[in-house]
Amino acid sequence: MGVSIFVIVRSPDLQVYYVPETRKRSNFFWAFIILLGSLGLLLLAIFSYIGMDLFFFYKEISDFPFIPDSIYFPFIPQGITLFFYGIAGLLISLYLWVIVIWDVGSGYDRFDKKNKKVLFLRWGFPGKNRRIILEVPMEEVQSIRIITGVIEGSIFTRTLTYESIIYMETIEQGFIPLTRIEDNLIPQQIADKAAEIARFLGVPLLY
Repeated sequence: MGVSIFVIVRSPDLQVYYVPETRKRSNFFWAFIILLGSLGLLLLAIFSYIGMDLFFFYKEISDFPFIPDSIYFPFIPQGITLFFYGIAGLLISLYLWVIVIWDVGSGYDRFDKKNKKVLFLRWGFPGKNRRIILEVPMEEVQSIRIITGVIEGSIFTRTLTYESIIYMETIEQGFIPLTRIEDNLIPQQIADKAAEIARFLGVPLLY
């Protein structure tokens, strides 16, 4: 479960934070690129199956030694391989578009003093589990913690990155993460968010 910096409601008795998930520019970009790539592979496979030349070169280029006028891939094995890669790409693209359209993984975190509950809601795939809900009574919340971990860089750079995540410590559910590394929050945003939630819940903020 995660919380974002996007505040929907902020009042003395209620705070609601929107949690974006799949509707990001990067997901739209990759879904579109994979779709184009898979369609291109399928087109090449069709050309190979019907025996058409795949690429044609300008006469000025084809005049160079060792450069043919065109390139042809036999359907077996190259064409059929392109076909299977194209189908796999279409399935991956379809999956990405489905989770983007249904906004799978998004939701909101609701801190409600009036009902004395903290509610986490996430949208899943259509069906029984379309709404995934976790409720925590406020009396079970013990603290808000900022825990910093070390992520090692590549073997070439040997750099260390320190990433902080906000957790809500509870009696029954243990530690519930309120932010994620993918949220790309700067340290000041993390500190402000943790302090705001701890202040609202009336629990200590621990590091």
